[in-house]
Amino acid sequence: MKLSEVLVKPILTEKANAQQEKLRRYAFKVNRKANKLEIKKAVEEFYGVTVTDVNTAVAPGKNKTRYTKAGFIEGKKPSYKKAFITVAEGETIDLYANI
Repeated sequence: MKLSEVLVKPILTEKANAQQEKLRRYAFKVNRKANKLEIKKAVEEFYGVTVTDVNTAVAPGKNKTRYTKAGFIEGKKPSYKKAFITVAEGETIDLYANI
């Protein structure tokens, strides 16, 4: 798998921002087929930091319903894989530089 296909996008939530400040842990949405070694190599190459730890989790897809004029519409949100990256002491990743 190419390194450009591994990282999909960073996760920017209040919980993720709190972990960035306290634990130097960053959250990314990653490709379902990517393993921890590929994720580590991609983050180190793209952001120029030293990765000390990689944890992954698969968020399951959820059923969603919506009421409209035509009645209930049912669907399903897709599942995705998250990676929690811990960087070395004194290093940071600037996720807001490209916004």
